[in-house]
Amino acid sequence: MKWIEEAIGKCIVRYRWWVIAVTLVIVIAAGSGARFLNFSNDLRVFFSERNPQYAELKKLENTYSRIDNVLFAVAPKDGNVFTRKTLSTIEELTEASWQMPYSSRVDSITNFQHTYAKEDELIVEDLARDADTIKDEDLDRIRRIALNEPMLVDLIVSPTGHVTGININILLPGKDRQTEIPEVAEFARKMADDFRRKYPEIDFYLTGGIMLDNAYAEASRDDSITLGPIMFFILFLIMALTLRSFTGTIATMFVILFSVATGLGLAGWLGIGLTTASSGSPVIILTLAVADSVHILASMLQQIRFGKTKNEAIVEAMRINFQPVFLTSITTVIGFLSMNLSDAPPFRDLGNIVAMGIIAAFFYSIFFLPALMTLLPVRVRPKLELGRFSLESLAELVVNRRRQVFIVMLVFIVVLTSGMVKIDLNDDWVKYFSKRYEIRTASDFVEDNLRGFHIIEYSLESGESGGINDPAYLNKLEEFKEWYLSQPNVVHVRTFTNIMKRLNKNMHGDDQAYYSIPKDRQLAAQYLLLYEMSVPFGHDLNNQINVDKSATRFTASLEKVTTKELRAMDDKAREWLKENAPAHMNTYGSGLSVIWSHLSMRNIRNMLFASFLALILISALLIISLKSFKMGLISLIPNVGPSMMAFGVWGIMVGMVGLGLSVIISLTIGIVVDDTVHFMSKYLRARRELNKSPQDAVRYSFSTVGMAMW
Repeated sequence: MKWIEEAIGKCIVRYRWWVIAVTLVIVIAAGSGARFLNFSNDLRVFFSERNPQYAELKKLENTYSRIDNVLFAVAPKDGNVFTRKTLSTIEELTEASWQMPYSSRVDSITNFQHTYAKEDELIVEDLARDADTIKDEDLDRIRRIALNEPMLVDLIVSPTGHVTGININILLPGKDRQTEIPEVAEFARKMADDFRRKYPEIDFYLTGGIMLDNAYAEASRDDSITLGPIMFFILFLIMALTLRSFTGTIATMFVILFSVATGLGLAGWLGIGLTTASSGSPVIILTLAVADSVHILASMLQQIRFGKTKNEAIVEAMRINFQPVFLTSITTVIGFLSMNLSDAPPFRDLGNIVAMGIIAAFFYSIFFLPALMTLLPVRVRPKLELGRFSLESLAELVVNRRRQVFIVMLVFIVVLTSGMVKIDLNDDWVKYFSKRYEIRTASDFVEDNLRGFHIIEYSLESGESGGINDPAYLNKLEEFKEWYLSQPNVVHVRTFTNIMKRLNKNMHGDDQAYYSIPKDRQLAAQYLLLYEMSVPFGHDLNNQINVDKSATRFTASLEKVTTKELRAMDDKAREWLKENAPAHMNTYGSGLSVIWSHLSMRNIRNMLFASFLALILISALLIISLKSFKMGLISLIPNVGPSMMAFGVWGIMVGMVGLGLSVIISLTIGIVVDDTVHFMSKYLRARRELNKSPQDAVRYSFSTVGMAMW
C-alpha cells in the first residue's frame, strides 16, 4: 500500500496544474448550489412525520385551529391594570392588533365577551368599552368581574391585576413562512415601540409563538455572522503560530473555505434546507476541515527540516499521512452520518451537510493542498516550542511515569463522568436564548407574572353529534378540569364548561347558585345557540368546538415544569381518563410542549444507539485498517471518554440536557476520533517500519503528530 500512496503523491506533484484546475471546477460546480439554500424559521421542522405526538397535534389543529400567536404583556408601573388610563391603552392596543397581518382573533380584558341577563334577554358585550370615560364604580365592577372569571385569570390577567395580556391569534397562509413570520414580527415590534413611546408609564413585553420562531431565525443569522468569521480568524491565528508557515496557513484557509462551500452547495443541490440546528454546519466544517491539512503540512515541514526538497517532502508527507487522513475522514463521516437516526430532521440535515463537507475536505487536503504547495514558496522556520512544557517533555512524562499518568487519568475520567448522574433531561426552548434577546426577557416576565407557557391539549369526544350539550359529558369535562387544577404547577385550564356554567347562571337571573352545568341537554343546546348568535366577529367558539359539536378542546397551562414532569402529567391524565371517563374520551395529550418533551427523550435514546453503532463501525474499521485488534479496542477509550467527561462536567455545572445537546455524543465522536487515528497510526508506523520500542514509538508519535493534534 505504501507504494500506492507514494505514487499518488508523485502524480499530484507532476500534474499539479491539472489538479488545481479540476479542484476549482468542482468547487464552483458544487458551491453554486448554495443559491438554492433556504432558511426555515418554523420550529416544527424538528418534528418528523413519524412523530406520534406531532400527528396528534395536527389532527387537533385540523379539527379546531392552529395556535400561532403574538402576545403583548401590559404592565403598568403603578401595578394596577384597572385604571382608566391603562384600560384605555389596552382597548387601543386591542383595536390596533386587528391590523396585524394575518390576525384572526384578538383577546384582551377589554374585549372579553362578558355575558349577563337583562330581564329575559342575554346580553353579550365587551367587558370594557370606551374605557377613558368609565366611571369609578364601573372600574370596580370590571375589576371584580375580571378577577373572578376563570376564563381570564392566569391567562389574560394576573390574579392580583398588576399585569394583563393581549393575545393575537395569527392564521398564516403557509405559502412562505420565511417571509410571513418576519412580516408579522416586524409589525408587532413596531406596534410595541409605538406604544412604549406613547405610554412611557406602562411596560410592554412582546412574546408568543410567532415571535419565538422569528427569534430563532434571527439568532441563527447572528451566529452565522459572528461565529463563522471568529472561528476562521482563530484557526488562521493558531495555524500561523503552530505551523510558522504563512503560505501553508493560506493554503489551509483555501481548503477550509472550499470545504464549507462544497458542503453547503451540495446541500442546496440536494434540497436540504438550513434550520436553527443545521445552520451551525459551516462552523463545524471549519473546525474539522483544518485537521487533515495540518497533519499533511506538519509532516511536510518536518521532512524539509530533515533535509528533503519541498517536492520530496510533499511526496513523503502524502505517503505517511494518506491512510490516517483517509481513516479520520471516513470515521468522522460515520460519526456524523449516525445522526440520521435522530428523530429530529434538522439534526439529520446537520449530520449530512457536515459529512459532505468532511468528504470534500479530505479530497481537497489530499489533492489540492499538496498541488498548491508545490507552487507556493515555503520558508521553514525553527519549530515552535511551547516553553519548558514542550510536547517532548509531555512525551517523557507519559513514558516515564506511565503508571501514575494512567491512574490519574483514570480517576480524572471517573470523577468527571460521575457528574452525569446529575443530568436532568429537560428542555425549555425559551432559555436557549441569552438575556440580550427580547424574547427571553419578555417570556421570562410573562411566565413569572401572567401565565404558564407549557400547555397540554386534548380533543375530548362526546361520542355523538351534538353530544357536547349532554350534561353527562359536561360534568365529566368539569371533573377532569378540577382534577387538573389540583395538580402541581397547573395554573389554568380552559374548557367549554366555563362558558356553559356562566350561561346557565345568566339565564337564571345571574343567580350565583346556578353557576353550574345545565341539567337539561336541550336547554344547554339553546344556551349555546343563543351565545353563538350574540358574539361578534372574531369571538366565535370554532377554536374550542368542532363542526358537528361532538368534541371540545381542553387546554391545561403549566408553569416551570421539566419535560420529565410534562410527560408524567400526560401519563397521569391519560390514566385518569381511562379510569374515570367513557372510552370515547380516552385520548393522548398534545401540544407543542408535549411534543418537545417526548422528542427530547426519544432523540436521546436514538442518538445513544446511533453513537454505539458508530463506535462499533469505527472500531471495526480501525481493527481492519490498522491490522490490530488490540488497537481497535483501545481506541474506544479516547473515543468515548471525551463525550462522557463533557456530559459529566455539564451535569455538574448546568444539569439540564435537552434536544440541543442530544446529538453531542455523535458529534463529539466524529471529531475526537481524528486524534485517536493519527496518534495510533504514527505509533504503529514507528513499531512496524522503524522497529522502535513501545516507549520510543510513543515519543515518535508525540514528535511527529503532537503539534498537529494540538
